Amino acid sequence: MDENQAYFDNTYGTGMGPDATRGRKPPRRERGSGKGLFLVGLITGISGALLILAICYLGIYIQSAVEFGQNMGQTAQRTEGGEASFLEDSAIDADVLNKMQTIENTINNYFYLHDVTREEIQDGIYKGMLQALDDPYSEYYTAEELTELMEQTEGIYYGIGAYVSQDTATGLPKISGVIAGAPAEEVDLRANDLIYEVDGASTYGLSLTEAVSLIKGPENTDVTLTIVREGEGDYLEVKVTRRRVETPTVQYEMLEDGMAYIQLTEFDDVSVKQFENALASVRKAGMKGMILDLRANPGGSLSAVVDMARMILPEGMIVYTEDKSGKRSEYKCDGKKELDVPLVVLVDMNSASAAEIMAGAIKDYELGTLVGTTTFGKGIVQQIIPFRDGSAVKVTISAYYTPKGNNIHGLGIEPDVICEFDGEAYYGSEERPDNQLEKAKEVLKGLMGQ
Repeated sequence: MDENQAYFDNTYGTGMGPDATRGRKPPRRERGSGKGLFLVGLITGISGALLILAICYLGIYIQSAVEFGQNMGQTAQRTEGGEASFLEDSAIDADVLNKMQTIENTINNYFYLHDVTREEIQDGIYKGMLQALDDPYSEYYTAEELTELMEQTEGIYYGIGAYVSQDTATGLPKISGVIAGAPAEEVDLRANDLIYEVDGASTYGLSLTEAVSLIKGPENTDVTLTIVREGEGDYLEVKVTRRRVETPTVQYEMLEDGMAYIQLTEFDDVSVKQFENALASVRKAGMKGMILDLRANPGGSLSAVVDMARMILPEGMIVYTEDKSGKRSEYKCDGKKELDVPLVVLVDMNSASAAEIMAGAIKDYELGTLVGTTTFGKGIVQQIIPFRDGSAVKVTISAYYTPKGNNIHGLGIEPDVICEFDGEAYYGSEERPDNQLEKAKEVLKGLMGQ
């Protein structure tokens, strides 16, 4: 998916520069100061094991309780006499409603910068309730935002062609990867670039959805991103022209010596069939070994990764989840399509969520060798709960565990063979030498007995 990585659950990371304090807004330096600003983050991988389900009981219940505002789920109910009562232990009571109205009046009477509509205030209330959870993965979507989110599972987007997540250390949106041939690649935007401003507007303090809405826009229009990049002494300003972007979530080719290379950039609905076709093609071409590239893969839907895992894993557990009440849901494989050639899996710090489900299962079954660096470490699951007015909330509902019962949240998955990416060599040459891919080839040749 391109800019709206919120759908894939925002994975985050650490690593601010020596002059920065973790979690604090980095100071804006004067242009041309020459002073270094180094900010490195790990993503949200989104992304994530995201369950997209039909309207569930909880969503229906909340909407049936609507009385305060046309679209606002609330805790007030009418008694037979017509007076308002409130659900027990609810945070929203008469005093809260009165204070909200007082704040609204204060805004209407004193706020200077621009007019604020009734709908904007209502949306702010709903977004604030989700922000109160202090969970970067839980978020409120307006009807328009939800529609855009669902459309993105089709693999066609309008924007700059970059995967955007959010950095937990700075709160800034971060580019976790770019789509080949897309506008972002053409202007040399890179993984781990932090987006400090969009068209001069600060992104600090914005949710990922809000930041993405600034980046997106009509086709053939320009957007200027102010970038913080490790190794650069000052901010970079990059102008990008938005256009239609088709995301190839699965790419493949045959390499030398019968080695097949398959890259998964995310786990969308469209990815399942693409992966199936890729496997069929490389098998037909005489595959003797396979490299599965999960680098910069922010995750995706749980159903997609489970379906794809069933195409290569042995019989047994793929992943299981547990919710707050201890209820366990299991996802298994019958093993009828188990991969029968040596396998190497490329991972890095931007491999998150659903990508970690795939990598974790492969490692637990010793089906393949992991090469690269430690993955992000997102071991929790989100669910979208839609409401009758077309809006929705995304909330964290459970944790997931690998087949051996490991929860990798906050830890990530350690590769079997550590190989740091040589970004200086990659970006410093037109040939784009990929030292991690070369290491994967070396390891795979060894497994193939060559």
